Amino acid sequence: MGDVLSTHLDDARRQHIAEKTGKILTEFLQFYEDQYGVALFNSMRHEIEGTGLPQAQLLWRKVPLDERIVFSGNLFQHQEDSKKWRNRFSLVPHNYGLVLYENKAAYERQVPPRAVINSAGYKILTSMDQYLELIGNSLPGTTAKSGSAPILKCPTQFPLILWHPYARHYYFCMMTEAEQDKWQAVLQDCIRHCNNGIPEDSKVEGPAFTDAIRMYRQSKELYGTWEMLCGNEVQILSNLVMEELGPELKAELGPRLKGKPQERQRQWIQISDAVYRMVYEQAKARFEEVLSKVQQVQPAMQAVIRTDMDQIITSKEHLASKIRAFILPKAEVCVRNHVQPYIPSILEALMVPTSQGFTEVRDVFFKEVTDMNLNVINEGGIDKLGEYMEKLSQLAYHPLKMQSCYEKMESLRLDGLQQRFDVSSTSVFKQRAQIHMREQMDNAVYTFETLLHQELGKGPTKEELCKSIQRVLERVLKKYDYDSSSVRKRFFREALLQVSIPFLLKKLAPTCKSELPRFQELIFEDFARFILVENTYEEVVLQTVMKDILQAVKEAAVQRKHNLYRDSMVMHNSDPNLHLLAEGAPIDWGEEYSNSGGGGSPSPSTPEAATLSEKRRRAKQVVSVVQDEEAGLPFEASPESPPPASPDSVTEIQGLLAQGLRPESPPPAGPLLNGAPTGESPQPKAAPEASSPPASPLQHLLPGKAVDLGPPKPSDQETGEQVSSPSSHPALHTTTEDSAGVQTEF
Repeated sequence: MGDVLSTHLDDARRQHIAEKTGKILTEFLQFYEDQYGVALFNSMRHEIEGTGLPQAQLLWRKVPLDERIVFSGNLFQHQEDSKKWRNRFSLVPHNYGLVLYENKAAYERQVPPRAVINSAGYKILTSMDQYLELIGNSLPGTTAKSGSAPILKCPTQFPLILWHPYARHYYFCMMTEAEQDKWQAVLQDCIRHCNNGIPEDSKVEGPAFTDAIRMYRQSKELYGTWEMLCGNEVQILSNLVMEELGPELKAELGPRLKGKPQERQRQWIQISDAVYRMVYEQAKARFEEVLSKVQQVQPAMQAVIRTDMDQIITSKEHLASKIRAFILPKAEVCVRNHVQPYIPSILEALMVPTSQGFTEVRDVFFKEVTDMNLNVINEGGIDKLGEYMEKLSQLAYHPLKMQSCYEKMESLRLDGLQQRFDVSSTSVFKQRAQIHMREQMDNAVYTFETLLHQELGKGPTKEELCKSIQRVLERVLKKYDYDSSSVRKRFFREALLQVSIPFLLKKLAPTCKSELPRFQELIFEDFARFILVENTYEEVVLQTVMKDILQAVKEAAVQRKHNLYRDSMVMHNSDPNLHLLAEGAPIDWGEEYSNSGGGGSPSPSTPEAATLSEKRRRAKQVVSVVQDEEAGLPFEASPESPPPASPDSVTEIQGLLAQGLRPESPPPAGPLLNGAPTGESPQPKAAPEASSPPASPLQHLLPGKAVDLGPPKPSDQETGEQVSSPSSHPALHTTTEDSAGVQTEF
C-alpha cells in the first residue's frame, strides 16, 4: 500500500490536492458565513412568532437512553494487510459507531478496539456481484474478464460489504442467511443514525450549513437531491470536495495504474481513501476556524436583530414583494405546466409505503404491550413488570423488531418522475420516513411508560394491573393515530417540496437568476447580513407551489386516505396533565420494580468508585437489545433453539383480550419477553428522538433534513486512530467519544 501511495501521491500531487481543496473550501465557507446571519435572524424570529404546528399528543424523552449497547455479536472481517478473514467481536454502542475488537476476551480486558467505524455515507451490499459492479463502474476500464479472479474472495455465500464512494471499504461475512439478515438490519440502523449527523437541535449552525451546501451546489448548476449529504458537517464538506476533486484525480491517475484489472481497482480504492483523509483533515481545520469566527460575532448580530427586528422584517417583505412581482408570472406558468399535474401521483407514491410503515409501527407496539400483559398474567404480576418494561422501553431501538416497519419503505418508487424532477435517489425519503417511524415508536413507548407508572402509584392488584395496561394501551394508540397523521402530513409536504423546488429553480434560472443582483439595492446596508436576495427569491418560489402542495395533502386527509386526519380535527387538551408527568425524573424500571437483586461484590466505598463500578459492571455484561453472544460463529455449527410460543396476529391477541385473559387458559410454552427470544438478556437503552420546530422555511429542501430532533450521533471524531486508554472502558467511553468521522483500522 505504501508503494502505491508514494508513487501516485507524491509531494507535488499532495500540494495540488491541498490547493484545490483549499479553493473549494474558501468558496463554500463564504456561502456559510453569508447564510449564518440569515439563519440567526430566522431562529430569533421563529422564537417570537412560534410555529403554529399542532400540539403533539405523545410525550418524547428528554433524558436519552444512553450508556447501553444496542447490539453485540461475532462476525468475520477481511483484513487488508494479511488478506485473511478474522473473527471479530463487535459492538454497536448507543451512538451507533460500530466497534470491532480482536475477540470478546479483549473487550472484557479493556484492550483498545481494532477499529471504530462511522458508517455515514456507506451503503450495504449483500453480494459480491453488486460490489464488483460498483467498483468496476467507479474506475472505467478495470472490469475484470469473465472467469478471472475477483478483487476479493468471500469464504461463504453471505457477505456484507460496507461500500463508500470515496473512503475505504469494509468486508464481513456470515455463515447463514439468517445471520446476514440480522447484521444487515443492524448495520443499516447504524447508517441511518450516522447519516443524520448534523445536530438538529442547532437552530443556527445546522440550517446555515445545509442552506450553504444547497447554495454552493446550485452555483455549480447542481440541483435536486444529493445522496452524499450524510454525516456531520466535516464529513459532508469532505464529500462536497471529493465530488469535484474525485473525477479529476480519476482521469489523471486512472491510466497510470498498473497491473491486472483487480489490482488497479485495489490501488484506486487505496488512493481514494488516502485523498479522502487528507481532504477531511483540511476541511475539519478550516470549518472549525470559520465556525469560531461567526460564533464570536454572534452576540453583536443578536443585539442588532433584537433592536431592529421589525425593521428587518419590513425590509425583507418589501424585497419579497418586488421579487414576487418580477417572477410570479413565470413561476406560476412553470408550476401549472410542469409541477401541478404531477403532485397527486408523487403524493400517492409517497403515501402508500409510508402509511404502511406507520401502521406496522402501531401493530408492533400493540403486540409487544399485549405480550407483556400476557406475561404479567402468567408469571407473577408486578414482580416481573420491571424486567418487561425495561425491554419495552428500548423497543424503538431494536433493529430486528423495527425492521418490519422500516422495510415497508423499500417499496417506494417514483417511476417516471425521478428523471423528470432530477431526483437522484429515493433513499433520502426512505431514510427520513424511517427516522420518523422510530421517533413515533419511542414516543408511544415513553407515553405508555409514563401513564402506566402513574397507574402503578395506586397499588393495583394483579387483575387490576392487567386492566390498567389495556386501558393505557388504548389511550396511547389514540394519541399515536393523531400524531402519526400529523407527522406523515408534514413529511409529505416536505418531500413534495424537496422534489419540486429544485426543479422549479432550475427551470427559472435561465430567465430569472441573472436579474436578481439588481434587487440588492433594496436592502439596507445594516440589514445585509440578515437578508439575502437569493434566499428571498427561493422563498418566493416556494410560496408559488406551496398552495398546490397544501391542497393536495388536505384533500388526501379529507378523503381519509391511509388514515390521515383532517386539519380541522384537533385534540385540544385531551390529557391536560400528561405533559406535567413528563417533567419528573426518568423512570428506572429495573430499580423500582425488578425483583432481581444484585449480589456478589461489596459496595464501593466512595460515590466515584460506585459510578465506575456500575459502568464497568454494565460494560462487562454486554447487554444488548439483540443478544448474539451465544450464536454460532461462521464455520461453527450451533443448534438453534426454537422460539417461544407467542400469539402472532393482532386478531389472535384481541381474541385473547376479549376472553378476559382468564387465568385458567394454558400459559405459553415459554416467557414471551416482549416477543424476544428467551435467550435475550436485558437490553440497553438507546438515545431518543425529540420534536423541534423548524428554524427556516427552506430548511427541509435538502435531502435527509427535517424538523425533528434526532438521537445522539457518533462524534465527528469517530475514526479509531486514537488508541483508547486502558484505564477506561473502550466501548462505552474513550473510543466512542474520541474517535473520528473517517474510518481506519489499527
